[in-house]
Amino acid sequence: MSQPVPPPGNPFADGAAPAPAPYPAPPVPARSHLGLGIAAALVAALVAGIVYGVIAGEIEREIGWAAIGVGFLAGFAAGKAGGGPNRILQVAAAVFSLGGVYLGQLVALALIAGKELKMPFMEVFFQNFDVLVQAWNEGKDIMTILFFVLAGVGAFAGVRKADG
Repeated sequence: MSQPVPPPGNPFADGAAPAPAPYPAPPVPARSHLGLGIAAALVAALVAGIVYGVIAGEIEREIGWAAIGVGFLAGFAAGKAGGGPNRILQVAAAVFSLGGVYLGQLVALALIAGKELKMPFMEVFFQNFDVLVQAWNEGKDIMTILFFVLAGVGAFAGVRKADG
């Protein structure tokens, strides 16, 4: 009896293993989506900033870990959407997180002022925005600066954490 003939096109049909490659295959480079990462950082910073402002406005005080959270979420979103750690993403996330914390502080002030003046939030925030910004400028102190620093540090950490 003769052995079966392997089908054409399959060199390993007789059970022979393929020869090992002379060198390992090069790693596939990570795809970088820098624009998507920057956009994700912006959206995350805006959303987290508003949530931060609502929390701070409802309890009528600022919370340091919430400012870190704004930065971390902006950084994490940038790192995940952008394809991993990147200095540009870290800087963009830090800048956007500063804007998010600033927005959150303005939202908090508008909520608190609305309660005090018995005015709707939207009226305080949109129709009296210049007064709101002036009140923020007059009320800023060393803790305000600290919250900005914490947000920036959180953004850098968030981008790094998104990779690992």
